[in-house]
Amino acid sequence: MDITPTHRAGTYRRQSTGYRAFYPAPLPPDPPIRIEGDFQRLLSQADRALGRLDGSIQILPNPDLFVLMYVRKEAVLSSQIEGTQSSLQDLLAAEAKLFTPNLPKDVNEVINYVDAMNFGLARLPELPLSLRLIREIHQHLLRNVRGGTLTPGEFRRSQNWIGSGGCTLNEATFVPPPPEEVSEALGALENFLHHPGDLPALVQIGLAHAQFETIHPFLDGNGRVGRLLITFFLCEQQILQHPVLYLSHFFKQHRNEYYERLQAVRDHGDWEGWLEFFVRGVLTVSKEATETARRILDLRETHRSQITEKLGRAAGNGHRILERLYQRPVLNVLEIERLLGITYAAANSLVSRLTALGILREITGQRRHRVFRYTFYLDLFGEGSNEPPQPQVNERTEYRNS
Repeated sequence: MDITPTHRAGTYRRQSTGYRAFYPAPLPPDPPIRIEGDFQRLLSQADRALGRLDGSIQILPNPDLFVLMYVRKEAVLSSQIEGTQSSLQDLLAAEAKLFTPNLPKDVNEVINYVDAMNFGLARLPELPLSLRLIREIHQHLLRNVRGGTLTPGEFRRSQNWIGSGGCTLNEATFVPPPPEEVSEALGALENFLHHPGDLPALVQIGLAHAQFETIHPFLDGNGRVGRLLITFFLCEQQILQHPVLYLSHFFKQHRNEYYERLQAVRDHGDWEGWLEFFVRGVLTVSKEATETARRILDLRETHRSQITEKLGRAAGNGHRILERLYQRPVLNVLEIERLLGITYAAANSLVSRLTALGILREITGQRRHRVFRYTFYLDLFGEGSNEPPQPQVNERTEYRNS
């Protein structure tokens, strides 16, 4: 087989059937990453922004109550990068079991992402970030959805490739390492996750994410698992106490550059270019997520005051409904009836009063089986959540045996 000149990130090698596959070099890169000048300042700013984000979540009255919406936003955006059509509104409707005819069929993929995120975070105290955990996460991600027949939870045993729909191996934008090389490459990556040397944490996870995407160890779901790893790493290292960095927002906004930077690592060993992009994303989204936390706090105080002033003796139940809305911002009267243990008529009266205050908004336009939404809260997470996914260009994986 032909071997191209060795690059800093690895080597392209021509296979017996004519296509070229990439063999990644182990991390950390050689020569070492240059952390200096503008990049060093950017890294310092991102570290501080992550610290402020973590602190802003801690001052929320009940952080666990609000974290789920951050997780949902990341789930929606990460899935949209891979071509799903479902929005944040669709996810909430599915969670509330509002299965309307217009609900995208791929919403279960987003639900699985939320499940995989929560499962992985629950496992971290007993199982460190490892290949075993990665396989378990992948199994949750692909359970009973698109890709569910492509060996969920198992590393691939056949060649995959990345390119436009219908392209062949020889036409692919990128061909990851052959299946017989995957185990060794993943073993080296796992070792790097636990023994990074003196690299800063954000540099370590930036390198690891790119390396995971290059190895492409599964037949489907690689992008989503790779982005989940970022969250798990930040939480395992206690850089964040909660999974509130929706980095896929930045990756989706800069989708073409995201893929171009990853490819530049493989083609030219440009680790610094990728890391600058990655850290800039962490900085940008940390600031946005911190601002979201501030606005959540302001919104909660505003609506608590309105309920106290306007609902009189019913204010106590009004506050309980408000707290539920931060966990489940789409609901109906029956849920309120069960939550408060009151009659349907009393629950309906409370919902009507909250609607009159503008806190709730009825979204079905029906007289019966009405559904209500906490629109003010959803708007805080709505940036881009309803945009249709952009056409996929050279990033979907085709599945063939080589």
